[in-house]
Amino acid sequence: MLVVGGGPAGSTTAYRLADAGASVLLVDKATFPRDKPCGGGLTMRAVRQCPVDPSPVVEEEVDTVELRFRYHHAVERHAARPVIRMTQRRRLDAFLLDAARERGVEVREGTTIDVTHAPADVVIGADGANGTTARTLGLGAGIVHGVAYEGNVPYGAVSHDRYRARAVIELADIPGGYGWVFAKGDHVNVGVGAWQSEGPRIREHLARVCRAHGLDPGQLESLRGHRLPLRRPGVRIAGERALLVGDAAGLIDPVSGDGMYECFVSSRLAAAATLDLLAGRAQTLEPYEAAVDGALMPLHNASWKLKRALDRWPRASWRIARTQLLWKTVERLLHGELSAPGEQTGVARIPLRALEVLGRRT
Repeated sequence: MLVVGGGPAGSTTAYRLADAGASVLLVDKATFPRDKPCGGGLTMRAVRQCPVDPSPVVEEEVDTVELRFRYHHAVERHAARPVIRMTQRRRLDAFLLDAARERGVEVREGTTIDVTHAPADVVIGADGANGTTARTLGLGAGIVHGVAYEGNVPYGAVSHDRYRARAVIELADIPGGYGWVFAKGDHVNVGVGAWQSEGPRIREHLARVCRAHGLDPGQLESLRGHRLPLRRPGVRIAGERALLVGDAAGLIDPVSGDGMYECFVSSRLAAAATLDLLAGRAQTLEPYEAAVDGALMPLHNASWKLKRALDRWPRASWRIARTQLLWKTVERLLHGELSAPGEQTGVARIPLRALEVLGRRT
């Protein structure tokens, strides 16, 4: 078994396979720990899907979400218990890779491999948005992209009290995305996500978020940009003996830009499909694609509609998004009590239906 890529999707797929007794080789061209552009938030629904407890690398627990409309009007929503656990990908990825190694995975860092001639029964592509494994395997064609840009500001330059246990979301100003300020252990992470077409303006978007929080954009440290791969229905992510997981499969939530929940779900489904193949319960890995569709498409279809609603009808969408009634659904989604908004029942469905109408294709 060959896993290409040592990020969370690759390491947890390898971990699950080794835990089931399979022989697994994982290769990554990087040497860990290495930095990875990402807001670094683990929703509690993602934590519930992770086969390893990430507590040792968690720096902050968020129980307050602050939503802001075009940097001015704001509402705060408080959860009874944390909804997001903040970490840094440099720490999280190394931690999960070590866990896979301890479980029996053979890990080769600083290594590349030709997957077309790899001595493996199964190849799992987990090399992210910029990896080459998908294209080499003839998978992933049709994935579209967003773009994100972010940096860090240490406490002292910014108030710890202002952002402690808090995630700030800036809505309705950035086409196809939003801005954010996330609390970490010794700093805040400030970033923006948008349609890929906003790439030439992404620095301007980030500068506006900074200024809205009293920051000089020049104070940002460790600036980095990255692509956000978004899978559309029908994009192939599995073949006879190869499949894609996590960002390599384009499994990013279209509206939030979060991919951690998706990487852990896909790693679980990938391991199950691989073990079924090895045990003779399946003839190919192709059932994995249907399993991913069943697990993630209801959530992602709802996210695409919300994304369109925010772009086309920002003020109306804001009036709905700020309601306490919608927060009930968001909180349940973040905790993993709902796998998709469509599972919500009762009066709490009213704002969901309104957003669905606003986000319909025209």
